[in-house]
Parts: sequence; C-alpha cells; structure tokens
Amino acid sequence: MKSLRLLFSVILVCAAGLACAQTYPTRPIRLIVPFPPGGGNDTVARAIADQAGPALGQPIVVDNRPGAGGIIGADLAAKSAPDGYTLFLGGVGSHAVNPNMHPKLSYDAVKDFAPITLVASAPSVLAVHPALPPRTIAEFTTYARANPGKLNYASNGNGSSSHIAAVMYETMAGAKMVHVPYKGFGPALTDLMSGRVELMFNSIVAILPHIQSGKLRALAVTSKKRSSLLPDVPTLAEAGLPEYEAGSWYGILAPAGTPPAVIQRLHAEITKAVQMPEVQKRLAGEGADVIASTPQEFAAHIKAELARMRDVVRAGGMRLE
Repeated sequence: MKSLRLLFSVILVCAAGLACAQTYPTRPIRLIVPFPPGGGNDTVARAIADQAGPALGQPIVVDNRPGAGGIIGADLAAKSAPDGYTLFLGGVGSHAVNPNMHPKLSYDAVKDFAPITLVASAPSVLAVHPALPPRTIAEFTTYARANPGKLNYASNGNGSSSHIAAVMYETMAGAKMVHVPYKGFGPALTDLMSGRVELMFNSIVAILPHIQSGKLRALAVTSKKRSSLLPDVPTLAEAGLPEYEAGSWYGILAPAGTPPAVIQRLHAEITKAVQMPEVQKRLAGEGADVIASTPQEFAAHIKAELARMRDVVRAGGMRLE
C-alpha cells in the first residue's frame, strides 16, 4: 500500500510538471538586463527576446536596470518570484566578479539563481595609442616588463571586464602597469585617443572603428581563438600566454526555485533562438560567439568563473567592503 501511495504521488508530481510546461507562459515575461540600453548586454537580450518570445507565445520584455556594476539588476532578479516570469541576463560581472569584490553582496550568485543557458561569449581587444613604440604584442610585453609602472591603462571602472582583462595580463606576463579607472567606456576611450593613457582592453565592436581609422592600434585579442572581426590580430595565447582568456559572457538565469518544467521549456526555446541565423548575425555584430549550453553546463561554468575571478580580484586588489 505504501509503495502504491508513493507511485501515485510521483504520478501527480509528473502530471503537475507536464501541465505547467504545457500552459506556461500565460503572460509576458520580463528579462532584466543590469546595464543601460544600447550596449552589448542589451543587444544580446533583445536578440533573444525577439526570437524566443514568439516561440513561447508571449512577449519577452527587456527591462534595463543599470547601476552598481550590475548589482541592482541582479538583486532585483534574485528576489523576484520564481514563477518563470522574471529572467536575468547574467555575466562575468554579476556572477563572478561582484561576488568576489563585495563580501556583503545582497545576493548569492549560485544559491539565488537557476541557470538556464550560457548564451554567448565575446572577447576584448588590447588597443594602444599609435604613439606607443611597440608594434606587436611580443614587443609590447617586452616593453611593459622593462618599464614597470610607466604604462597607464584605462578601464570602464574598478572591477569591470576591461579592468579584469588588464589584471590578468599583468599577472601572466609579469608586467606592472598603472590602472586609471573611468566612469564608463566613453571617457576612457576619449583619454586613450588623446594619449592621456597608453592602452585599454575593451570591446572589439566598440573600438573597431578607431582601429580601422588608424587612431588606435590593435595588438591582441583576449579569446582562445582569433576574432572574425580582427582576423589578422593574434590572441594573447598565441603570443606566449597560453592560459590567457578573458572577455564577456552572457547567460540567461531565473530566480532559484523556478519549476524544473519551466526551466526546461525556457532552455528549449532560448537555445533554439540563439542558433537561428538572424540571432547569430546580431550577436556576431557584437563580436560574440554563440554557445547555447545546458543548465548543468552553465552552473558549472559559473562556479569555475567564481573560482577563477577570485584569484584575479585578489591580484588586482579589487576587494571592496
């Protein structure tokens, strides 16, 4: 009798899960993006929303909640109802850097989220002012090692992906440079182009027009393989730093406790969406490569990135109270 009751309970749970998957969603879905409109995060989110929304039968509404390096949006998502109607576009900042920089962070990057899929990754480029003597990444590394503390590099802010990429380079190359943080990409680029700072690691797409015009020089990209946007520019791995890999990644998550059937439905439609040619084209325009992982692979990626960024944050002295 006991075994029959257990079997009946399992059947009820499975039936409820199936019904949930079949009826979900019945209203619009909110996708929180923790950065302003117009950037790479926003482009990725809208590409997914435009394709996956119709497939789900309900619109996916992008909700930009910028501030505090992504903390405001991540906290809002973490505290939302786990019903499948709030999603979050996470990345290296929200789920690897911030947890290591802020010991009193208002959310837990692992416990408060249910990973759905790692969507894509995008490398950065090391760009220098053309007045700087080195013409290649090998020459640059030699120059940086020979001139400790004399090269100034710009970043989008303390703990930003541009800062992280530079600290990783310093650590692996044995070079010591001076960090000059800015409040965003615009002012950092202005000072790089004027020669007030000598170099910057940043988005390929954002810097590409200035490389093409000759106002900046590209020395290396931060991915393991060369970028299709800069096919003649070597990777840092090619240039003697085989373990080097940095840049941005994008993934879709839901609040922890979201029903597994809903996670499965979202995973199926979002991974189909990012593999559509029109979405891949839009993401390629941001220099991003599509990944489309399983929830389990994405969860493992987050844990690995948390561990990797712990060392980088410590090396760069980025920890905040």
